[in-house]
Amino acid sequence: MSQALSLLTLLAQLKQSMQQAQLWQADIPSDEALSSQAPFCVDTLTFAQWLQFVFHPKLSLMAEQQMPLPSKIEVLPMAEEAFKAEAKPTADVIRIIAKIDTLLTQGAQS
Repeated sequence: MSQALSLLTLLAQLKQSMQQAQLWQADIPSDEALSSQAPFCVDTLTFAQWLQFVFHPKLSLMAEQQMPLPSKIEVLPMAEEAFKAEAKPTADVIRIIAKIDTLLTQGAQS
């Protein structure tokens, strides 16, 4: 399976696990909030919003269009920190993010 196809599979799993944890939202943040220059848009979005509205669509587009994928990605530490105090079940979300980090990092090394 290609790296892009593996990534799309993991992104679909991420969406599903976020929906199950009730972290996926219907309301789209403002364009202003989405255009933040801060890492993970921490000044305008929650981490779950960043995953849904920035990370997921950007990586999906890159994979679908066979664009070069990021090779140095470390979203897991932020996910672990952001979801530490979350009352919702986030273990699956964190596990899938770890797989995405590994896939992109290892894919760049092969």
